[in-house]
Amino acid sequence: MKDGPAIANVAALIGDPARANILTALMAGKALTVSELAQEAGVTLQTTSSHLSKLLGGGMVSYRKQGRHKYFELASHQVAGTIEALMGLAADSGHLRTRTGPRDEALRSARRCYNHLAGTAGVQVYESMVRRGYLTVDAADLSLSTAGHVFAENLGIDVVRLSKGRAPLCRECLDWSERKTHLAGSLGRALLDYMIADGWVKQDATSRAVSFTARGRTLFNDIFPVLDAV
Repeated sequence: MKDGPAIANVAALIGDPARANILTALMAGKALTVSELAQEAGVTLQTTSSHLSKLLGGGMVSYRKQGRHKYFELASHQVAGTIEALMGLAADSGHLRTRTGPRDEALRSARRCYNHLAGTAGVQVYESMVRRGYLTVDAADLSLSTAGHVFAENLGIDVVRLSKGRAPLCRECLDWSERKTHLAGSLGRALLDYMIADGWVKQDATSRAVSFTARGRTLFNDIFPVLDAV
């Protein structure tokens, strides 16, 4: 066989249903214990530990130790982007979970995609910023314009500091429920952090969903208005 990335190894790691549930649970951006992940995966603690060992070895997750517990999280934003893209592919292919109800509606509306905003609200942020010229899209890159830099700085976001970090400032992420792009990268993370800190949104303790307060929804629509495509 020709040399190249061993994508089959990565696919095998993600492909196990229990490991897929573990990775999906970690898409909330929270570090979780083995016990919490066992509940999400629907398997025993011992089996969960075995799955986590494989995911650690494959570079898919990392952990931090605090006291007696280990807290697991996704290893990088690249892993999160891959999981989100696979969610989109699964949805497009008709491979959807049969569970329905308010939680699914909430996830479609607004949710965490690892560390940034996704769902209808996430797409609104991206499209509003593109149509006002704050984000520049070309075939090779997504970048923040001069006007976008001023916009972010006016929200109290230190764009210069973000630009010096390891993560890209702006990155496109395909939204699995909307089939459109939302904003990832360090700017996407900073915008969600801003919304949380200023009380625009509240996080669901049991899922990746986030819900807007009445004040938050008004501010969100004022700052990220829905505009007609030009």
